[in-house]
Amino acid sequence: MEIKRTFDLLANLKQNIKKDDILCAKRNGDWVKFSVQEYGDQARSFGYGLMAKGFKKGDKIATVSNNRPEWNFVDMGMSMIGVVHVPIYPTISDEEYRYILEHSEARMLLVSDIVLYRRLKEIAADIDSIKEIYTFNDIKGAPNWSEIIELGEQERSLRKEEYRAIRAGISEDDLASIIYTSGTTGNPKGVMLSHKNFISNMKDALDRYPLNQSDRILSFLPLCHVYERMINYLYQYNGCSIYYAENLGTIAQDLKDIQANAFVTVPRVIERIYDKLVSRGNDLSGLQKAIFFWAMKLGERYRVNGKNYPLYAFKLKLARKLVFSKWQKAFGGKLRFAVSGGAALQPRLSRLFFAAGIPLMEGYGLTETAPVIASNHTSSSGNLMIGTVGTVFDSVELRIEDDGEILVKGPNVMMGYYKDPKTTAEVINKEGWFHTGDIGTLIKGRFLKITDRKKEMFKLSNGKYIAPQAIENLLKESDFIEQAIIVGESEKYAGALLSPNFEFLHLWAHDHKVHFRDNQELIQHEKVTAVFRKEVMRFNKMIGKHEEVKRFRLVHEAWTSPTGELSPTLKLRRRVIYKKYADVLRDMYNYDEHEENKGSIKFS
Repeated sequence: MEIKRTFDLLANLKQNIKKDDILCAKRNGDWVKFSVQEYGDQARSFGYGLMAKGFKKGDKIATVSNNRPEWNFVDMGMSMIGVVHVPIYPTISDEEYRYILEHSEARMLLVSDIVLYRRLKEIAADIDSIKEIYTFNDIKGAPNWSEIIELGEQERSLRKEEYRAIRAGISEDDLASIIYTSGTTGNPKGVMLSHKNFISNMKDALDRYPLNQSDRILSFLPLCHVYERMINYLYQYNGCSIYYAENLGTIAQDLKDIQANAFVTVPRVIERIYDKLVSRGNDLSGLQKAIFFWAMKLGERYRVNGKNYPLYAFKLKLARKLVFSKWQKAFGGKLRFAVSGGAALQPRLSRLFFAAGIPLMEGYGLTETAPVIASNHTSSSGNLMIGTVGTVFDSVELRIEDDGEILVKGPNVMMGYYKDPKTTAEVINKEGWFHTGDIGTLIKGRFLKITDRKKEMFKLSNGKYIAPQAIENLLKESDFIEQAIIVGESEKYAGALLSPNFEFLHLWAHDHKVHFRDNQELIQHEKVTAVFRKEVMRFNKMIGKHEEVKRFRLVHEAWTSPTGELSPTLKLRRRVIYKKYADVLRDMYNYDEHEENKGSIKFS
């Protein structure tokens, strides 16, 4: 059947897929599974319930929840009667919640658990548009979403004709969702996405990621994020069984439990998986340890498209048997591929996973493009290039301006920013081209490579431009560095703030007899600053002279989304970091440049 609107996926499932585990979640240690029939029934009942409560096409409902089957029930229930879904991250600040709930004019709020209920009930009480709050979990004294389902079941026979008429009147061009950007600068913007935006992007992704109804998928990126949401629709189109992870801490066990065939992730999760693998390697001894790290180094030299020399192929076969086969077993033994998006992926990690027999594809897009613009293929027959985000999706047009900015046009480009025509006009020109704000280039005329964010590039006092993301990603290849931010606008040279990988650093300190009371004392130890200086100097050799990091400072905190340094999508919140470390930055640029300092690199 033809699929034009998101809820058409339900009809497609009912017509073509018969299975008892289309949506699954772990509760009290056991996987709870919902069939295709149950999915459709719950979604329709929720839609009927909303109609009975007076909801009309164009009304908004906000959800703040973890990943769970119920998220899909209400998402589809809303879409079938034209109600606009406003999904919100569970990890943002009270100020952001207040802004989004007021700005979106949501009439109802659905939350997952008691913590969110208590927190948001107080905020919602001051917002006139919100009339009701419901919870997914059973919470004493709180209205439960099942009440809407029950109401819908009671009203179904009375409202069947009205429901069918409303559903038939919903167009692919109608607004399906407002997704608020994570707001790395200023207030978040409400991105208006139509059914066509989502579905056109989903259809473009079909040939990139070959999936079928026998596949089991582990989903752990937030469904409120546009990337996981579109891919969630892709899974449903293919009839895959979707298993929602308990939390980020259970990913490894969940992958193994369900013997997952694929998953979608962000670079930070891949980096953490890599860190744990390295940690396990360090726990080995003697010949086993030597073989492990030999295999790792071999994997980082992997080339796709069969361009490995014969001796390498022999060594890789041996490495897969001795080391990488255990990786596959740790992932459940049936993992076919993984896809990374949301930020730049270190090429060496992609090579390493390919070498291990687990293709790790990188893609690129924005919330405003619903979201994917380009992606690598799982097939290596000339459609894959590590270090790039792949080729442009079929329905998307792309051009690169003289200043390097990427512009796109296509059915996936948003309808605009909610209640903000001025900003919409600034990013979508009269010809329909959307200005991404990203700088990029086409390799071999086909493969898109992102070099930086236009707004994040800055100029040194000598007039030379610095593209910070590329340098930051390079520095993060160090086992010692978890996060890095490059600074130095209008200064003589580039500097860096480095948040160490404390898990690795603690092991290193133990091995090198570095004693410390806490992380603050640890980063001040001369052996620690010396090893970081050595690491920075190593990466300085890989970049242009004017890009070299001349001075750096270590921080004793890990940067996370809850503490504010990272957005919910794990991107650097530069303004927050600049403000938090203003004194550190002033100190870094104020002392005598010839002074020997623990965080300085000698000028050559």
